[in-house]
Amino acid sequence: MSRNLTADLAADLRTRIVDGAIQPGDKLPSENTLINEFGVSRTVVRSALTRLQAEGLVETERGRGSFALTPPPDGPTSVRGTRAVVTMEDRLHLLEFRTGVESEAAALAARNRTDRQLRAVFKALEEFTSSVGHPAHAMKADYEFHRAVAAASGNPFYSDCLASLGQTMIAMPRTRLMTGVEQYARDHFDQVVHEHESIYAAIAEGDESSSSAAMRSHLANSRRRLRAPAPAAG
Repeated sequence: MSRNLTADLAADLRTRIVDGAIQPGDKLPSENTLINEFGVSRTVVRSALTRLQAEGLVETERGRGSFALTPPPDGPTSVRGTRAVVTMEDRLHLLEFRTGVESEAAALAARNRTDRQLRAVFKALEEFTSSVGHPAHAMKADYEFHRAVAAASGNPFYSDCLASLGQTMIAMPRTRLMTGVEQYARDHFDQVVHEHESIYAAIAEGDESSSSAAMRSHLANSRRRLRAPAPAAG
């Protein structure tokens, strides 16, 4: 019976996230709220949230609650052969993997990009820059920037790799999920914009080594931002 209750609760929350009733970055109802709303135990609630974490739909932080992530483009089920990204360690490992892949993709983009592909990178950069204050838009634009760089490499395997990882490869920093630390979050956002601008500029110049270094630096900084403790709100 408990298993069915867990599945029912997970299905309800999954539908709310996928349909947009709960937007990326929104905090999910508290455990007590879900207990009262569905008439289930705390164990059922936590099991349902764990299931949604495994699907890449929810991120839970101790003492702060659970937050919705951007659903993968092909639905919540992981692509066959890919590893679910659930824990902080998973996210750090993913960034480490991306550093090797995307640094080389950026170098190849500097060498091989067409004018059309360069315009696509710049458009993604503009869309990300204008997404400040909108976590869902920022995550999508961030992902599209990295996809545009991969496409500009001229090697379709780089594009396929990023497509298989999906939009949830973009780790949402804690500051995008918080209120009361807006200036701190804005400083981080501006820093990411600057890093994207450096990547674009190096690719536009056709400088392979600088493009690779700019991407490597950006992802190293992303790792540092992900690991850094968020400031207290208020």
